[in-house]
Amino acid sequence: MERIAIINYNMGNLHSVGRAVQHVAPMAQIDITSDPKLILSADRIVFPGQGAARDCMGELYRLGLAEVVLEVTKTKPFLGICMGMQVLMQHSDENQGISCLGLYAGQVKHFSTAHSASASPDTERLKIPQMGWNQVWQMQSHPLWRGIEDGARFYFVHSYYVVPENNGLQAGMTDYGVHYTSALAADNVFAIQCHPEKSARDGLRLLENFVNWSI
Repeated sequence: MERIAIINYNMGNLHSVGRAVQHVAPMAQIDITSDPKLILSADRIVFPGQGAARDCMGELYRLGLAEVVLEVTKTKPFLGICMGMQVLMQHSDENQGISCLGLYAGQVKHFSTAHSASASPDTERLKIPQMGWNQVWQMQSHPLWRGIEDGARFYFVHSYYVVPENNGLQAGMTDYGVHYTSALAADNVFAIQCHPEKSARDGLRLLENFVNWSI
């Protein structure tokens, strides 16, 4: 039986993610866990998250999971969701600035920075946080996009967005007053800013693709 670990660091809608993953992988064992041994021994890893970057990083360090997350990104199929995508970068502007896990070079910026820079009537009307459905444009071919149309709509709730230094990491782009990276991929890691567990058919398809992804 395949084992899928959903990392529990007290941030995010873990049970919704767990139910969605179980729905697409009914024969798998799903562990919602903060136990490093269970995470390191699992076949696949889901790293969800909501909330503030400072709280997220604080919990990862308190639970001894920061190094565990970095280790499994090197060795197993790994899916980051929302904050689980953002903290893979070096630094976030949230909470007056916070160092993140540093798996990838790049920053996490607030929408207000981009919106004030563009200063167009359209961007002035955009609410922060972005909350609702938006399109994701696929920037590279990837197994997790299988069966999902380019420009499909997913559900977002966030005020910050990822700016990777390496554009080659961009797996998906979304427009919200700024054309930003809404999914990134490299080797066995795929991370997405939206919430696939709340994104109806295409969200479930992405999760199904993940649990069937061979690397």
